Amino acid sequence: MTQAQSSTDATTGGPPPGRRGAAGRRLAAAFLRWWRPSGMWRRGIVTAVLALVLTGLLVLHSDLPNRVGNLGSLVETFLPWFGLAVPLLLVTAVLRRSATALIAVVLPAALWLNLFGGLLTEKSSPGGNLTVVAHNVNAENPDPDATAADLVAAHADLVALEELPEGEVTRYSRDLAAAYPYHAVEGTVGLWSKYPLSTVRPVDIKMGWTRAMRATASTPHGRVAVYVAHLPSVRVKFDTGFTAGQRDAAADALGRAIAAEPLPDVVLLGDLNGTMNDRALASVTSQMRSTQGASGDGMGFSWPASFPMARIDQIMVKGIQPRSSWTLPRTPSDHLPVAARLELP
Repeated sequence: MTQAQSSTDATTGGPPPGRRGAAGRRLAAAFLRWWRPSGMWRRGIVTAVLALVLTGLLVLHSDLPNRVGNLGSLVETFLPWFGLAVPLLLVTAVLRRSATALIAVVLPAALWLNLFGGLLTEKSSPGGNLTVVAHNVNAENPDPDATAADLVAAHADLVALEELPEGEVTRYSRDLAAAYPYHAVEGTVGLWSKYPLSTVRPVDIKMGWTRAMRATASTPHGRVAVYVAHLPSVRVKFDTGFTAGQRDAAADALGRAIAAEPLPDVVLLGDLNGTMNDRALASVTSQMRSTQGASGDGMGFSWPASFPMARIDQIMVKGIQPRSSWTLPRTPSDHLPVAARLELP
Protein backbone atom coordinates (compact mmCIF):
# COMPACT_ATOMS: atom_id res chain seq x y z
CA MET A 1 0.00 0.00 0.00
CA THR A 2 1.37 3.41 -0.96
CA GLN A 3 1.55 6.37 1.32
CA ALA A 4 -1.07 8.11 -0.82
CA GLN A 5 -3.55 5.22 -0.39
CA SER A 6 -3.01 5.20 3.36
CA SER A 7 -3.59 8.92 3.42
CA THR A 8 -6.83 8.47 1.44
CA ASP A 9 -8.16 5.84 3.89
CA ALA A 10 -7.26 8.05 6.81
CA THR A 11 -8.91 11.04 5.15
CA THR A 12 -12.19 9.27 4.37
CA GLY A 13 -12.31 7.70 7.82
CA GLY A 14 -13.17 4.22 6.45
CA PRO A 15 -11.57 1.05 7.82
CA PRO A 16 -9.03 -0.83 5.79
CA PRO A 17 -10.51 -3.44 3.41
CA GLY A 18 -9.44 -6.30 5.67
CA ARG A 19 -11.32 -4.87 8.57
CA ARG A 20 -14.40 -4.25 6.43
CA GLY A 21 -14.37 -7.89 5.42
CA ALA A 22 -14.10 -9.06 9.02
CA ALA A 23 -17.06 -6.88 10.00
CA GLY A 24 -19.12 -8.33 7.16
CA ARG A 25 -18.29 -11.86 8.22
CA ARG A 26 -19.27 -11.08 11.80
CA LEU A 27 -22.56 -9.62 10.61
CA ALA A 28 -23.26 -12.68 8.49
CA ALA A 29 -22.42 -14.99 11.42
CA ALA A 30 -24.77 -13.03 13.68
CA PHE A 31 -27.54 -13.31 11.09
CA LEU A 32 -27.02 -17.05 10.79
CA ARG A 33 -27.13 -17.45 14.54
CA TRP A 34 -30.43 -15.55 14.55
CA TRP A 35 -31.85 -17.61 11.70
CA ARG A 36 -30.85 -21.01 13.06
CA PRO A 37 -33.20 -22.85 15.46
CA SER A 38 -31.31 -21.32 18.35
CA GLY A 39 -32.51 -17.84 17.29
CA MET A 40 -35.09 -15.94 19.35
CA TRP A 41 -37.83 -16.70 16.82
CA ARG A 42 -36.85 -20.29 16.23
CA ARG A 43 -36.19 -21.18 19.88
CA GLY A 44 -38.99 -22.38 22.14
CA ILE A 45 -41.00 -24.15 19.45
CA VAL A 46 -42.04 -26.90 21.87
CA THR A 47 -43.14 -24.33 24.44
CA ALA A 48 -45.14 -22.48 21.80
CA VAL A 49 -46.84 -25.71 20.69
CA LEU A 50 -47.78 -26.53 24.29
CA ALA A 51 -49.23 -23.04 24.68
CA LEU A 52 -51.33 -23.55 21.56
CA VAL A 53 -52.54 -26.93 22.86
CA LEU A 54 -53.57 -25.27 26.12
CA THR A 55 -55.34 -22.57 24.13
CA GLY A 56 -57.26 -25.20 22.21
CA LEU A 57 -58.23 -26.95 25.43
CA LEU A 58 -59.60 -23.74 26.96
CA VAL A 59 -61.51 -22.86 23.79
CA LEU A 60 -62.82 -26.31 22.89
CA HIS A 61 -63.29 -27.95 26.31
CA SER A 62 -67.03 -28.21 25.69
CA ASP A 63 -66.32 -30.22 22.53
CA LEU A 64 -64.28 -32.88 24.30
CA PRO A 65 -66.31 -36.11 24.10
CA ASN A 66 -67.87 -37.70 27.16
CA ARG A 67 -68.27 -41.01 25.37
CA VAL A 68 -64.82 -42.14 26.45
CA GLY A 69 -64.51 -42.11 30.22
CA ASN A 70 -66.48 -38.85 30.55
CA LEU A 71 -63.30 -37.05 29.51
CA GLY A 72 -65.09 -33.76 28.89
CA SER A 73 -66.62 -33.63 32.38
CA LEU A 74 -63.30 -34.57 33.97
CA VAL A 75 -61.47 -31.74 32.21
CA GLU A 76 -64.26 -29.25 32.98
CA THR A 77 -64.25 -30.17 36.68
CA PHE A 78 -60.64 -29.09 37.06
CA LEU A 79 -60.54 -26.54 34.21
CA PRO A 80 -59.47 -23.58 36.40
CA TRP A 81 -56.33 -25.45 37.41
CA PHE A 82 -55.12 -25.55 33.81
CA GLY A 83 -54.28 -21.90 34.34
CA LEU A 84 -51.26 -23.00 36.38
CA ALA A 85 -49.64 -24.04 33.10
CA VAL A 86 -49.56 -20.40 31.94
CA PRO A 87 -46.88 -19.11 34.37
CA LEU A 88 -44.85 -22.29 33.81
CA LEU A 89 -44.92 -21.74 30.06
CA LEU A 90 -44.13 -18.07 30.55
CA VAL A 91 -41.07 -18.79 32.68
CA THR A 92 -39.89 -21.36 30.14
CA ALA A 93 -40.30 -18.86 27.30
CA VAL A 94 -38.28 -16.24 29.19
CA LEU A 95 -35.51 -18.67 30.08
CA ARG A 96 -35.37 -19.83 26.47
CA ARG A 97 -35.36 -16.21 25.29
CA SER A 98 -38.01 -17.15 22.76
CA ALA A 99 -40.15 -14.43 21.24
CA THR A 100 -42.28 -17.07 19.51
CA ALA A 101 -43.10 -18.80 22.80
CA LEU A 102 -43.82 -15.50 24.57
CA ILE A 103 -46.35 -14.51 21.93
CA ALA A 104 -47.96 -17.97 22.02
CA VAL A 105 -48.33 -17.88 25.83
CA VAL A 106 -50.36 -14.67 25.60
CA LEU A 107 -53.23 -16.61 24.02
CA PRO A 108 -54.00 -19.09 26.85
CA ALA A 109 -53.35 -16.37 29.43
CA ALA A 110 -55.98 -14.12 27.86
CA LEU A 111 -58.47 -16.97 27.49
CA TRP A 112 -58.05 -18.13 31.09
CA LEU A 113 -58.59 -14.59 32.36
CA ASN A 114 -61.70 -14.34 30.21
CA LEU A 115 -63.08 -17.57 31.64
CA PHE A 116 -62.08 -17.29 35.28
CA GLY A 117 -60.62 -13.85 35.88
CA GLY A 118 -63.97 -12.59 37.11
CA LEU A 119 -63.88 -15.09 39.97
CA LEU A 120 -60.67 -13.54 41.31
CA THR A 121 -62.27 -10.17 42.02
CA GLU A 122 -64.44 -9.16 44.94
CA LYS A 123 -68.04 -9.05 43.69
CA SER A 124 -70.03 -8.87 46.91
CA SER A 125 -72.48 -6.02 47.33
CA PRO A 126 -74.31 -4.60 50.34
CA GLY A 127 -77.79 -5.69 51.22
CA GLY A 128 -79.38 -9.08 51.51
CA ASN A 129 -82.15 -10.33 53.75
CA LEU A 130 -81.55 -14.09 53.78
CA THR A 131 -78.31 -15.88 54.69
CA VAL A 132 -77.97 -19.55 53.77
CA VAL A 133 -75.35 -22.23 54.39
CA ALA A 134 -74.83 -25.63 52.78
CA HIS A 135 -72.52 -28.26 54.23
CA ASN A 136 -71.69 -31.89 53.51
CA VAL A 137 -71.03 -32.95 57.08
CA ASN A 138 -69.44 -36.29 56.08
CA ALA A 139 -71.01 -39.53 57.27
CA GLU A 140 -67.77 -40.39 59.06
CA ASN A 141 -67.45 -37.02 60.78
CA PRO A 142 -65.47 -37.60 63.99
CA ASP A 143 -67.05 -34.66 65.86
CA PRO A 144 -70.63 -33.79 64.85
CA ASP A 145 -71.05 -31.55 67.90
CA ALA A 146 -68.15 -29.33 66.83
CA THR A 147 -69.50 -29.22 63.28
CA ALA A 148 -72.93 -28.12 64.51
CA ALA A 149 -71.35 -25.44 66.74
CA ASP A 150 -69.38 -24.07 63.79
CA LEU A 151 -72.55 -23.87 61.71
CA VAL A 152 -74.49 -22.09 64.45
CA ALA A 153 -71.67 -19.54 64.68
CA ALA A 154 -72.28 -18.60 61.03
CA HIS A 155 -75.66 -17.05 62.05
CA ALA A 156 -77.39 -18.19 58.85
CA ASP A 157 -81.16 -18.22 58.43
CA LEU A 158 -81.18 -21.57 56.62
CA VAL A 159 -78.68 -24.41 57.03
CA ALA A 160 -78.74 -27.39 54.68
CA LEU A 161 -76.86 -30.54 55.63
CA GLU A 162 -75.94 -33.44 53.36
CA GLU A 163 -74.58 -36.93 54.04
CA LEU A 164 -76.37 -37.16 57.35
CA PRO A 165 -75.90 -40.57 59.00
CA GLU A 166 -79.21 -41.92 60.25
CA GLY A 167 -77.81 -42.42 63.72
CA GLU A 168 -76.62 -38.80 63.99
CA VAL A 169 -79.78 -36.94 62.91
CA THR A 170 -81.00 -36.64 66.50
CA ARG A 171 -77.62 -35.35 67.58
CA TYR A 172 -77.50 -32.64 64.92
CA SER A 173 -81.10 -31.69 65.66
CA ARG A 174 -80.32 -31.30 69.35
CA ASP A 175 -77.21 -29.20 68.72
CA LEU A 176 -78.98 -26.93 66.23
CA ALA A 177 -82.35 -26.66 68.02
CA ALA A 178 -81.66 -23.44 69.96
CA ALA A 179 -80.73 -21.48 66.83
CA TYR A 180 -83.08 -23.26 64.41
CA PRO A 181 -86.50 -24.15 65.82
CA TYR A 182 -87.72 -25.61 62.51
CA HIS A 183 -86.16 -28.48 60.64
CA ALA A 184 -86.98 -31.30 58.25
CA VAL A 185 -84.97 -34.35 57.24
CA GLU A 186 -85.54 -36.61 54.26
CA GLY A 187 -83.18 -39.56 53.94
CA THR A 188 -79.61 -38.30 54.23
CA VAL A 189 -80.31 -34.58 53.68
CA GLY A 190 -81.89 -32.04 55.99
CA LEU A 191 -82.82 -28.39 56.32
CA TRP A 192 -82.68 -26.33 59.54
CA SER A 193 -84.48 -22.98 59.54
CA LYS A 194 -85.23 -19.94 61.66
CA TYR A 195 -88.53 -19.71 59.78
CA PRO A 196 -91.45 -22.15 59.50
CA LEU A 197 -91.14 -24.92 56.93
CA SER A 198 -94.02 -26.46 55.01
CA THR A 199 -94.74 -28.62 51.97
CA VAL A 200 -91.75 -30.79 52.79
CA ARG A 201 -91.25 -33.77 50.49
CA PRO A 202 -88.48 -35.94 49.12
CA VAL A 203 -87.28 -35.37 45.56
CA ASP A 204 -86.75 -38.47 43.47
CA ILE A 205 -83.34 -38.24 41.81
CA LYS A 206 -83.39 -41.86 40.63
CA MET A 207 -81.03 -43.36 43.20
CA GLY A 208 -83.19 -45.84 45.02
CA TRP A 209 -82.93 -43.94 48.33
CA THR A 210 -83.58 -40.33 49.33
CA ARG A 211 -80.75 -37.83 48.85
CA ALA A 212 -82.76 -34.77 47.86
CA MET A 213 -85.67 -32.84 49.35
CA ARG A 214 -87.83 -29.79 48.84
CA ALA A 215 -89.42 -27.46 51.41
CA THR A 216 -91.12 -24.08 51.52
CA ALA A 217 -89.54 -21.60 53.93
CA SER A 218 -91.92 -18.83 55.02
CA THR A 219 -89.53 -15.92 55.56
CA PRO A 220 -90.53 -12.37 56.56
CA HIS A 221 -89.83 -11.41 52.95
CA GLY A 222 -91.91 -14.08 51.28
CA ARG A 223 -92.06 -17.78 50.60
CA VAL A 224 -89.02 -19.51 49.16
CA ALA A 225 -88.77 -22.98 47.67
CA VAL A 226 -85.64 -24.58 49.11
CA TYR A 227 -84.09 -27.66 47.54
CA VAL A 228 -81.38 -29.65 49.32
CA ALA A 229 -79.53 -32.24 47.26
CA HIS A 230 -76.57 -34.57 47.43
CA LEU A 231 -75.86 -35.98 44.00
CA PRO A 232 -73.95 -39.28 43.66
CA SER A 233 -70.19 -39.25 43.99
CA VAL A 234 -67.91 -39.57 40.99
CA ARG A 235 -64.66 -41.51 40.72
CA VAL A 236 -61.63 -41.36 38.47
CA LYS A 237 -60.51 -44.87 37.49
CA PHE A 238 -57.81 -45.97 35.09
CA ASP A 239 -60.02 -48.57 33.40
CA THR A 240 -63.28 -46.61 33.11
CA GLY A 241 -62.20 -42.97 33.39
CA PHE A 242 -64.49 -40.45 35.09
CA THR A 243 -67.38 -42.60 36.32
CA ALA A 244 -70.22 -40.08 36.56
CA GLY A 245 -73.18 -41.83 34.91
CA GLN A 246 -75.32 -42.06 38.04
CA ARG A 247 -74.47 -38.47 39.01
CA ASP A 248 -75.50 -37.25 35.56
CA ALA A 249 -78.86 -39.06 35.69
CA ALA A 250 -79.54 -37.67 39.17
CA ALA A 251 -78.71 -34.14 37.96
CA ASP A 252 -81.21 -34.49 35.12
CA ALA A 253 -83.93 -35.62 37.56
CA LEU A 254 -83.15 -32.74 39.90
CA GLY A 255 -83.27 -30.30 37.00
CA ARG A 256 -86.72 -31.54 35.99
CA ALA A 257 -88.01 -31.15 39.56
CA ILE A 258 -86.73 -27.56 39.79
CA ALA A 259 -88.16 -26.72 36.37
CA ALA A 260 -91.60 -27.84 37.60
CA GLU A 261 -91.39 -25.75 40.80
CA PRO A 262 -94.44 -23.44 41.05
CA LEU A 263 -92.87 -20.85 43.37
CA PRO A 264 -90.86 -18.16 41.55
CA ASP A 265 -88.14 -17.82 44.22
CA VAL A 266 -85.98 -20.93 44.47
CA VAL A 267 -82.76 -21.77 46.33
CA LEU A 268 -80.74 -24.93 45.74
CA LEU A 269 -78.30 -25.95 48.48
CA GLY A 270 -76.14 -29.02 48.29
CA ASP A 271 -73.22 -31.12 47.25
CA LEU A 272 -73.66 -31.60 43.52
CA ASN A 273 -70.38 -33.48 43.09
CA GLY A 274 -69.69 -31.30 40.07
CA THR A 275 -68.70 -27.77 39.17
CA MET A 276 -70.55 -25.09 37.26
CA ASN A 277 -68.30 -25.81 34.27
CA ASP A 278 -69.38 -29.45 34.04
CA ARG A 279 -71.76 -29.82 31.10
CA ALA A 280 -73.36 -32.87 32.75
CA LEU A 281 -75.06 -30.54 35.26
CA ALA A 282 -76.56 -28.36 32.54
CA SER A 283 -80.12 -29.40 33.39
CA VAL A 284 -79.63 -27.59 36.71
CA THR A 285 -77.08 -24.89 35.89
CA SER A 286 -78.92 -23.71 32.78
CA GLN A 287 -81.92 -22.55 34.80
CA MET A 288 -80.23 -21.35 37.99
CA ARG A 289 -77.57 -18.82 38.92
CA SER A 290 -74.50 -19.64 40.98
CA THR A 291 -74.01 -17.32 43.93
CA GLN A 292 -70.25 -17.87 43.69
CA GLY A 293 -70.00 -16.66 40.12
CA ALA A 294 -72.32 -13.71 40.75
CA SER A 295 -71.17 -12.46 44.15
CA GLY A 296 -68.22 -14.51 45.34
CA ASP A 297 -64.70 -13.61 46.37
CA GLY A 298 -62.17 -15.93 44.74
CA MET A 299 -62.64 -19.41 43.36
CA GLY A 300 -64.54 -20.63 46.41
CA PHE A 301 -63.20 -24.19 46.18
CA SER A 302 -64.89 -26.39 48.79
CA TRP A 303 -63.43 -29.88 48.40
CA PRO A 304 -61.37 -31.53 49.77
CA ALA A 305 -61.23 -29.41 52.90
CA SER A 306 -57.54 -30.17 53.49
CA PHE A 307 -56.58 -28.71 50.09
CA PRO A 308 -59.65 -27.46 48.20
CA MET A 309 -59.39 -28.13 44.47
CA ALA A 310 -62.97 -27.86 43.18
CA ARG A 311 -66.20 -26.07 43.93
CA ILE A 312 -68.60 -29.01 44.14
CA ASP A 313 -70.72 -27.64 47.02
CA GLN A 314 -73.15 -25.18 45.49
CA ILE A 315 -75.63 -22.48 46.39
CA MET A 316 -77.76 -21.61 43.39
CA VAL A 317 -80.76 -19.34 43.02
CA LYS A 318 -83.64 -18.55 40.69
CA GLY A 319 -85.67 -15.35 40.99
CA ILE A 320 -83.39 -14.15 43.81
CA GLN A 321 -80.48 -11.70 43.76
CA PRO A 322 -77.21 -13.01 45.30
CA ARG A 323 -75.33 -10.33 47.25
CA SER A 324 -72.35 -12.16 48.67
CA SER A 325 -70.87 -15.66 48.68
CA TRP A 326 -68.02 -17.20 50.66
CA THR A 327 -66.66 -20.39 52.21
CA LEU A 328 -66.67 -20.89 55.96
CA PRO A 329 -63.69 -22.12 58.00
CA ARG A 330 -62.99 -25.83 58.00
CA THR A 331 -65.04 -28.12 60.25
CA PRO A 332 -64.26 -31.77 61.10
CA SER A 333 -65.84 -32.68 57.73
CA ASP A 334 -63.92 -33.30 54.51
CA HIS A 335 -65.89 -30.48 52.81
CA LEU A 336 -65.86 -26.76 53.54
CA PRO A 337 -69.24 -25.18 54.30
CA VAL A 338 -70.39 -22.64 51.72
CA ALA A 339 -72.50 -19.60 52.52
CA ALA A 340 -74.33 -16.83 50.69
CA ARG A 341 -76.30 -13.71 51.48
CA LEU A 342 -79.36 -13.31 49.27
CA GLU A 343 -81.82 -10.53 48.49
CA LEU A 344 -85.41 -11.74 48.22
CA PRO A 345 -87.50 -9.60 45.89
